[in-house]
Amino acid sequence: MLKIIQRTTTGAFLLLLMPLSVWISGWQWQPGEARHLLRFLFWMTETVTSPWGILTSLLLSAWMLWCLRFRLKPAILLLIIMNGAILSGQYTKSWIKEQVQEPRPYVVWLEHSHGVSEEQFYQLKRKQRGEMVSALLANDTHLPSWLKNHWAFETGFAFPSGHTLFAASWALLAIGLLWPRRRIATIAVLFVWATLVMGSRLLLGMHWPRDLVMATLISWLLVTLATWLAQRFCGPLTVPPQEQQEIARRDDGL
Repeated sequence: MLKIIQRTTTGAFLLLLMPLSVWISGWQWQPGEARHLLRFLFWMTETVTSPWGILTSLLLSAWMLWCLRFRLKPAILLLIIMNGAILSGQYTKSWIKEQVQEPRPYVVWLEHSHGVSEEQFYQLKRKQRGEMVSALLANDTHLPSWLKNHWAFETGFAFPSGHTLFAASWALLAIGLLWPRRRIATIAVLFVWATLVMGSRLLLGMHWPRDLVMATLISWLLVTLATWLAQRFCGPLTVPPQEQQEIARRDDGL
């Protein structure tokens, strides 16, 4: 258990570096910032947004199972544990959002620039909120249409970030489950992807840095438990003898 905590804590620390740095710097989101990066970051966000997030989960689940190469029964159990951690994070996020009810940065901006009452906005049904956002921004030529559509689609509360919970959980699952197999390339790719998803939530006006920090901490807690369950019920995460030579060759190539 201690080694699992060490791995997931290290991973959580790496993921927290960016949002904590932004938070400490006092940076405030403004629409139109980093315009040349926004479209790329939007596609990073879309890898998590429904329905694409389902495809992302399927692909990552399949890749994790291939990397670990468990037999059928423990593989099925691992699949349940991994996706159970992802779903638990999303349900936890939804509950906290309803309790905290923090407005998104773009909603605060709409309040200042278009006179929208934040309180009245969130009293509307989700569909009505989307229609209001579309109507308010219909004649705005400075914002790209895809960003206006994204805002109209994502009208819920901000704290914590569900996209960050999703991406950070997969990155932490990778370091928790795959580090003993030295799947360093997979871990690195997932951590870069998760950081880009987190950054996209800031620059698209969807979240505050604190939303990302809390989501990462929740992910750390859930993934630490999920990794322990996987080791307890699916078999050891350490490398079987037949894979030791393969890992040695990979390490020699680094």
